[in-house]
Amino acid sequence: MASLRLVALKALHRPSSLWKCNLSHSFLPRTHAFPTVRPFSAVMSPPSTAVVYDQHGTPDTVTRIVEVPPVELKATDVCVKMLAAPINPSDINRIEGVYPVRPQVPAVGGYEGVGEVHSLGSSVKDLSPGDWVIPSPPSSGTWQTYIVKDQSIWHKIDKGTPIEYAATITVNPLTALRMLEDFTSLKSGDCIVQNGATSIVGQCIIQLAKYQGIHSINIIRDRPGSDEVKDKLKKLGADEVYTESQLEVKNVKALLVSLSTYHRFDVLIYLSVVLFILTSLEFCKANIPEPALGFNCVGGNAASLVLKFLRQGGTMVTYGGMSKKPITVSTSSFIFKDLSLRGFWLQKWMSSDKARECRKMIDHLLSIVREGKLTYEMELVPFSDFHAALDKALGKLGSQPKQVIKF
Repeated sequence: MASLRLVALKALHRPSSLWKCNLSHSFLPRTHAFPTVRPFSAVMSPPSTAVVYDQHGTPDTVTRIVEVPPVELKATDVCVKMLAAPINPSDINRIEGVYPVRPQVPAVGGYEGVGEVHSLGSSVKDLSPGDWVIPSPPSSGTWQTYIVKDQSIWHKIDKGTPIEYAATITVNPLTALRMLEDFTSLKSGDCIVQNGATSIVGQCIIQLAKYQGIHSINIIRDRPGSDEVKDKLKKLGADEVYTESQLEVKNVKALLVSLSTYHRFDVLIYLSVVLFILTSLEFCKANIPEPALGFNCVGGNAASLVLKFLRQGGTMVTYGGMSKKPITVSTSSFIFKDLSLRGFWLQKWMSSDKARECRKMIDHLLSIVREGKLTYEMELVPFSDFHAALDKALGKLGSQPKQVIKF
């Protein structure tokens, strides 16, 4: 599927060479013996400005902004003037070369976004100039001012949607929706538990769960200003929010050091019972049932805390590993609680036979956005400030809102 069909970016360094780009091939030199003769009526895209990388590596060192020549539109092509596109962690991973699926280099960055139809190939009937569209499923190369792709890539959306939400509706909100619906049959009054609750996916899970009448228990990392974070999540609809340290029995190690083996065992059992009772009291106070479903995007101890909350026969779904630590599961969790561990990767789901369904789901999510019932914190940044936004996305300036480039 043609992604850019641009004169190769390498031609910027080798003026005498003409190149051609598509999604499934490397940049291939055109023959000079038989130059292409375009018909007088050929439709061309405007020149584009793009964020490109010629090799994998640290994003702030391998990306650069370049000017790219016009592209001729084929009969089924659509030229879209991009309006906005986010910088997602998966975008960074693709540039680093560590993501399982990534475009061949040289490549234009970005994977989702929203744009306005600029011009059409002669056979395109279902779109018109001025329509707002998103690539659905997402498609590489959205960090540029104009992009040319086949009409099958583009999904028309309601122009009443704020551009930052239109640009970010697929990767994170759709992940949240699918995880809520694909693993356990939840009904109104049920409960879920998750770590990483401040992430965009975590915020979407809270709100989509509330939209369906489902309670949520949320675990966040210990940080300065955690009380303010708790308040924000509760305003989104979270029933309970705990820091990781609140869910741990403190000073257990210090107590055990001074006791005999027999007494160590007794104290450990006692403290475990106390923790269980305290947690149960919180549930009773809030009238929240034990969670049937849990979500983990952190790993390590934070994943273990999710498992502790799950009810008999519950399921934990892992969709990330921000701590880069493995998930450790006790034998009793499998034998006595019969817990299940699953994984979710949106890109794999979208490559299945269910992929075409995602457009209806996206329209549903966008309608919830327009109702004001699905929100998350973002920062719109001019394209001219791309590298400043990239620094924020890389965590160089501490915790920052989702960075969304506005073209």
